[in-house]
Formats: sequence, structure tokens, C-alpha cells
Amino acid sequence: MADLKDLWQGADWKTEKHVPVIEALDSIKKGEAIKVTVSVGKQIAHPNTTEHHIRWIEVYFLPAGEKFPYQVGSFAFTSHGESTQGPNTSTLFTQPEVTLSFRTEKSGAILASSYCNIHGLWKNAKELNVE
Repeated sequence: MADLKDLWQGADWKTEKHVPVIEALDSIKKGEAIKVTVSVGKQIAHPNTTEHHIRWIEVYFLPAGEKFPYQVGSFAFTSHGESTQGPNTSTLFTQPEVTLSFRTEKSGAILASSYCNIHGLWKNAKELNVE
């Protein structure tokens, strides 16, 4: 039987267009807000067409020493060029990029996941140090 944990893919975002790229400071002071941008296709553009697109990005934070992460945000992308005239005929194509902020008192890991309608689930992580 398939297990969800076995379906997540990861790679270097500089060579794989599906990996969510996490941009954030490496460290912050306690209680300070951290701004995080997550995108897909930063180095190698993702097609983002009706037939091949990123449907969503989710962002989590796993504080050091804790067992479960906190979901910080969930973002759906719903415009992929489709229209009543057919695929890729509208002028609206969503870019899979989100920016959010949160505060924390603990160091830990920022986790990001994304879903491509053709190539499945992707993940990435970035350590955050809280001073």
C-alpha cells in the first residue's frame, strides 16, 4: 500500500523547477516577525499553463524540540489560463509565489510544500535561528 510520506519529492531548486524555494532570513530576534517568501520555478520557470501548473503552496513551522509543525499558511492558485474558449486562452495565469510573516520565540525549521498537477508533491526546508 502507498504511504503519503513516500510521495514527497525533493531536489535542489536550482536544477528542479517544482521545488518550493524558501526565502527568509537565517536568524531573527525573539518575538520579531519574520517575512517568508515561497515560490516555485525561481531558477527554472514552471510552465503554469492550463495543462501543467502549481495548484497550491503550504507553509509550516516546526519549532526545535517539538513533534508536530504549525501550519502558517495554505495558498491555492486557481487561474491557469483556462476560459470558455479553451485551454490557455484567457489572459490570466497565476504565478506560484506567496509572502507571509509570523513571529516565534523558538528556533526551528520553515517547511514548504507544493503540488504540481502533473508531477505531484514537492517539499523543501530552511532552518531559522532565533536569538
